[in-house]
Amino acid sequence: MASEKSTHQKNSAQSQPDVPGSAKAGPQYLVLAQILRPHGVRGDLIVKMMTAFPERMSRLELIYLGINPASPRKLRQKRVTWAKRHKADQWLLHFDEIEDRDAAELLRKLYMFVSLEDAVPLEDDEIYLFQLIGLEARTVAGELLGRVEDIIETGANDVYVIRGGPYGEVLIPAIPGVVRNINVEAGTITVEPLPGLLPDLPDKPSA
Repeated sequence: MASEKSTHQKNSAQSQPDVPGSAKAGPQYLVLAQILRPHGVRGDLIVKMMTAFPERMSRLELIYLGINPASPRKLRQKRVTWAKRHKADQWLLHFDEIEDRDAAELLRKLYMFVSLEDAVPLEDDEIYLFQLIGLEARTVAGELLGRVEDIIETGANDVYVIRGGPYGEVLIPAIPGVVRNINVEAGTITVEPLPGLLPDLPDKPSA
């Protein structure tokens, strides 16, 4: 799932998200929030924010609605009439042309997307989390671990899920001292595993 969340590149060349239609194009839409339920009888909605920049909701005019956050297709465009923080990670909002609870009920559990062109601009040393997926992971000694296939967001720090290497699944905490280098242009991530972080290699079958 490509969400509007970012991390910092470390000691690598600057890299901005690929523009849609380019040879290296990534997703054209980023997940912004999920609609939880209607609120009241006038078509208002409660949504759960899934972006690192929730305050932008009060300034957004257009968003897109879809079913599958991992594959945003057949999206419907909606105009945001107003939006305000409700509590914690939840916001209240209203869409144009959604004027009663029945109409709002039809949007329950849908995901809200923002186009990549409208995403929050990143700092020079930042990248979106989706840009980590597929990067080849190696240790500082050059040992292949596999490729980043998923990212677990724990709240404290992200955990990169690496698979396809000799160790099977490896969980790498995204903390200073472990993730030493991220280079999107080169397609690599370099890590220095903490003692005991790598599982034992499976025994080779005897001849």
